[in-house]
Amino acid sequence: MNRNVTIGSLLALALAAASASVFPAPAAAFPGQYVAAQEPGAAPDPAKWAQLEKDILRMLRDFQGQLGFVIKDLRSGRSIVHSPDKRFPSASMVKVPIMAACYKAAEEDRISLADVVTLKRTDKVRGSGTLRAAAPGTSVTVERLIELMITDSDNTAANMLIDLLGLDYLASAFKDFGLDQTNLSRKMMDFRSRAKGIENYTTPREMADILEKIYRRTCVSPEASEKCLVCLKGQKVNDRIPRYLPRRVSVAHKTGLENKVCHDAGIVFADKGDVLICVLTEGDTGATIAKRMIARISALVYKTYK
Repeated sequence: MNRNVTIGSLLALALAAASASVFPAPAAAFPGQYVAAQEPGAAPDPAKWAQLEKDILRMLRDFQGQLGFVIKDLRSGRSIVHSPDKRFPSASMVKVPIMAACYKAAEEDRISLADVVTLKRTDKVRGSGTLRAAAPGTSVTVERLIELMITDSDNTAANMLIDLLGLDYLASAFKDFGLDQTNLSRKMMDFRSRAKGIENYTTPREMADILEKIYRRTCVSPEASEKCLVCLKGQKVNDRIPRYLPRRVSVAHKTGLENKVCHDAGIVFADKGDVLICVLTEGDTGATIAKRMIARISALVYKTYK
């Protein structure tokens, strides 16, 4: 099994504490040897980190689908990666850069987070979320749509925001975020387009990159990054990265699930350090097995920080 180990240089930035709810309604990988961090007390221990890589790759031998991941210690910059640049259908993972693009548009005065959008019957789509059950004519603020899109993975909310900003603006924003392999070519639940080969894609590396920008408060602006982080911490779908972690552990993450794809990517705020975990899967293994694999990888990583 091919793998790359990325050795990051020391990073001195730390995340400012995330605010309480803001909503009105509830480097390319290269082979090499591990280098011990120079900062006293930097986490994790290099020997434990090397063992973590071995344990994860050993566990992946039994996984029949395709899997790519990026695991990065956000204090030392040390990373473990596997197929980080493989393109996967993004499913709901694309909602993360859509969220960031909404805050970018707000800071550019293209939209206001307080703007009210009216739900139309034609907006409603199947899948996750509660807006599909709301009556046509329901009024929702842009800020509330963003929250629903992330915390409930609401597909109708996502499509309303896509219509609001437009595919061209979103494509431009994605490029501004450094997402060269992440695209938005169709709306959520548009399976007719998918059947024609029109698909949204991303990579483990690019999802990890935008999450790290949010963590370091460099995505759009410090204020926008903080709002994104608060949203991600409110995620209600917790059957992957947080699944085997103690309930007290805070996780800011976003899941993705569609036919033959199952993902989760986020930041685990552990006692001994903050770690980014991004795992994307594709294949016929089934969602149950894929979810369990992501959860097991997360549990192994967390054990390194105990």
